[in-house]
Amino acid sequence: MFEMEHIQRAAHGSRATVCRPLNLFINSADCQVAGFAVATIGWILSIMSMGLVEWRVWYLNSTSSSLPSLACVGMWKVCLYHHTSYFNRPTSCHLYTYRDTYLPVSIHVGQHLLLAASILGLLGKVSIIFKLRNMFMRIPLRKGICHPFVVSGILNMAAGTCLLIAVIGNYNSMKNEEGISFPPSFHIPFKPDTQERGNAMLVASLAVFMMMLSGLFHLAYKCPLQNQVHPEDFKV
Repeated sequence: MFEMEHIQRAAHGSRATVCRPLNLFINSADCQVAGFAVATIGWILSIMSMGLVEWRVWYLNSTSSSLPSLACVGMWKVCLYHHTSYFNRPTSCHLYTYRDTYLPVSIHVGQHLLLAASILGLLGKVSIIFKLRNMFMRIPLRKGICHPFVVSGILNMAAGTCLLIAVIGNYNSMKNEEGISFPPSFHIPFKPDTQERGNAMLVASLAVFMMMLSGLFHLAYKCPLQNQVHPEDFKV
């Protein structure tokens, strides 16, 4: 009986020994700086995914050299490539507008989600900068001073969720072979012969991982207890 209790206490002590350094790291300023750096990288990647056009790569089996043989369908524009260009530079690009009725719902929703992700990520960065400034300047803690970490974590998680929904929506559109009725002047068919995922989806997926990881860093932070009263302080 005593041996079992001794084994249980030893196991509990070993777990506490392992968890204590992890808790100290999570609640340290270094961890929050690392979370800020991860959030910054994720936010930059999300902005890059907005500018990239390779969300969907359409291969068009056109025999004429005057017709495009490849089209990159992005969230904000579509770019066409011909055989003579060796796919190095697009021969023409067409920007979307909010008045374009030919765009499917998935692209319209993706545009709003990417915009929301960039704004939420920026607000999360501002919140964490405010908190880190207070930590390194050793400004005395006041009631609610840890809220910027929580707010930043929530904003980063929300930004990552928006990006994730945009990536999943684009993937489902490709999986269901959703066509797009581009204007006849674009010389793009309703559906491609074959298609594949582009680099923009990979960049957006990395941004999702970074934003989620940063959000977990900030949400796991706990305020250090100051002016904590210990029973031994009252001993005479």
